[in-house]
Amino acid sequence: MSRIAIVGASGFVGSHVADQAQRRGHAVTRLRAPRLSGPADADPAVRELAATLAGHAVVVNCAGNPDASSGDSAALDAANGVLPGVVGRAADAAGVTRYVHVSSAVVQGRRVVLDSSEDVDPFSAYARSKIAGERAAVSGGPTQTVVYRPPSVHAADRRVTRQLSRIARSPLSSVAGHGDDPTPQTHIDDVASAIVFLATCPIAPPRIVHHPAQGLTTAGLLRHLGGGREPRRLPRKLSRAAMAGARGAARLAPRLSPYARRVEMTWFGQAQAPSWLEQQGWTPVTSDDTWRDLGRLLVDETSTTTKGRR
Repeated sequence: MSRIAIVGASGFVGSHVADQAQRRGHAVTRLRAPRLSGPADADPAVRELAATLAGHAVVVNCAGNPDASSGDSAALDAANGVLPGVVGRAADAAGVTRYVHVSSAVVQGRRVVLDSSEDVDPFSAYARSKIAGERAAVSGGPTQTVVYRPPSVHAADRRVTRQLSRIARSPLSSVAGHGDDPTPQTHIDDVASAIVFLATCPIAPPRIVHHPAQGLTTAGLLRHLGGGREPRRLPRKLSRAAMAGARGAARLAPRLSPYARRVEMTWFGQAQAPSWLEQQGWTPVTSDDTWRDLGRLLVDETSTTTKGRR
């Protein structure tokens, strides 16, 4: 049994990690993240948090601003760029052995294959803030500091999942080509499982660990979340031309970058390299049935809501 402190335990990822760690018999301390307005708040926050972390073997930072479409660089930098360094420095000062910082695969942007390298792409304000957070976590944290990069995370109460489910049930549901491109998507239960594995495995993880591929394809994801509805197959050449135009528009108006990227991911997906998690024997706790059940739940909820308005 490990004594684990989870920063941001009231949030979406943090609450699932805390629950799963407790179910596995670990002693969990649920902590709110320090509220920071910028780098000037860092030193006092480090001192206060270090006192709370004393006696813990592991600290997991699940806190941050999850709004990938936000253009508020100051707020993103404080929550995603400065806070990971604060937690890492506090963990080091408290004598914590291992620090797991939850980042995002978004830091690698349009890279052909997602991996655990330091190759990053600061294509948006959100991506830049997450990149800064990774570097702050590693530079200030304990020797055993690991940055975990999950891809798009889904759950029934996740806004992005509900939005994608609505698209998947609409005439807009479409993919490029046959729809057999791999897509980096995962379920919150698998993310929580992977984080607990990284926090408690007897072997020290490497500095960066990306989430492994789970066999989902662009068409398969839309089919699952759309309750079985098949997406339209668009010609790849036409899709690539449309994406080139969208990226050009995003260069002129950077706030459009996250939206253009979402369309690109829906149409073309992105490959994932083999992960250290797989090599150490970690396996997903979900299956295709989990995704189908999630899609049916969202379809049923929408149907019930629609009937209730009549």
